[in-house]
Amino acid sequence: MSGLEIERKFLVRKDRDWKRLASSCSHIQQGYFAAVNTVRVRIRDDKGYLTIKGPSSNGGLSRYEFERVISLEEAQQLMLLCEPGVIDKHRYLVPFEGHTFEVDEFHGDNEGLVLAEVELGSEDEAFAKPDFLGLEVTGDRHFYNSQMRRNPFKLWCDIVPEEYR
Repeated sequence: MSGLEIERKFLVRKDRDWKRLASSCSHIQQGYFAAVNTVRVRIRDDKGYLTIKGPSSNGGLSRYEFERVISLEEAQQLMLLCEPGVIDKHRYLVPFEGHTFEVDEFHGDNEGLVLAEVELGSEDEAFAKPDFLGLEVTGDRHFYNSQMRRNPFKLWCDIVPEEYR
């Protein structure tokens, strides 16, 4: 896949039972390379991916994304070349009124953080919000995976309201 990625990101309310709504769950590990743009390798269950993301525009809502499937073996070898700070999370796909929300439950140094993203076809596309969505954090660099590997949630969790920790 490559093209313009348009997504909005939200904190997930801890007091809602969103997991029962999930249609699937996968385990994701991803590492990052030193680069001007975001360059990452991802292992999602038994598949590998190489992704390059351009700079964000419109307050973090849009950016160019290039992604290619690679073999699991290639992804495992590339992970060895990544900078320190692997992102480890489970991703749940939650369909809701015509959209699919990707809900990431983080582990390791980012334990306790749960984020939901929805990909849109245009920046002004309307979508229904399920009740588990909380504060919008689109464009807040604290919540970029590439940033959380260097500055994990455990170091700044106190800036997030209690109902999201």
